[in-house]
Amino acid sequence: VLTGGALLVGASLPAGAMSSHVFEERDEGRVFDKELLQGVCDIHLHASPDSRERSVNEFGFMRDACRAGYRAVMFKSNDFSCHDRAYIIRQALPGAECFGSICMNRTHGDKVNAFAVRKAVETTGGLCRCVWLPTLDAAYHYKCEGRKEKGIPVVDERGNVLPEVVEVMEICAEADIILATGHASPEESIALARKAREVGVGKFVVTHANSHFWTMTEAQIRTCVDLGAYIEYCYLPCLWGEGTRMPQYKRQG
Repeated sequence: VLTGGALLVGASLPAGAMSSHVFEERDEGRVFDKELLQGVCDIHLHASPDSRERSVNEFGFMRDACRAGYRAVMFKSNDFSCHDRAYIIRQALPGAECFGSICMNRTHGDKVNAFAVRKAVETTGGLCRCVWLPTLDAAYHYKCEGRKEKGIPVVDERGNVLPEVVEVMEICAEADIILATGHASPEESIALARKAREVGVGKFVVTHANSHFWTMTEAQIRTCVDLGAYIEYCYLPCLWGEGTRMPQYKRQG
């Protein structure tokens, strides 16, 4: 499971929304530390079904999260929307505060797709609570990996935020959901934060601020915070590296 750690999802949820679930020992003999996890919100979590292997599935993780005292979980897939699956999981786990999101990668076209975002927001249940700008298909990501193909851009040659990205910002502002930078560069993230504030996005997250080639300087982080952004620090970099299934990235302490 790839986890981030942030505070935004379901900001209007009542405290202890999932506390009605009984804390219990799992069949495998593991016991959850409910005191440690009580009230946790995880808004960056990859699970199956997905287009790459994951260690757990969404339903199983949500069931465990309920037992452990999580306040809320928001799933993320780089390729597929998962807010519709969150709706089904809620039917099976009454009281589970489960949400989904959508990423602006190639499954939605060669540029940021505002139409796809609009439809995600309008999906039954209103459970799409975050739009991630391009991640694995981001222009900056492709450049850093030395790929010949052109990735999906979020700014033009002069560093101005593209019109389709502004449209997505407007949708996020209207729906009061999160807009996250995805795999944008630190410089792009600052430009996005500035435009998001101008548009009126209330929940703007800079993704992977401590990870690999997205790592930001203290000055860059302060600039984004001053512009109203939340900064995401991921635990994942402590788990990848040599000997893992993500050997291309250097493990960070």
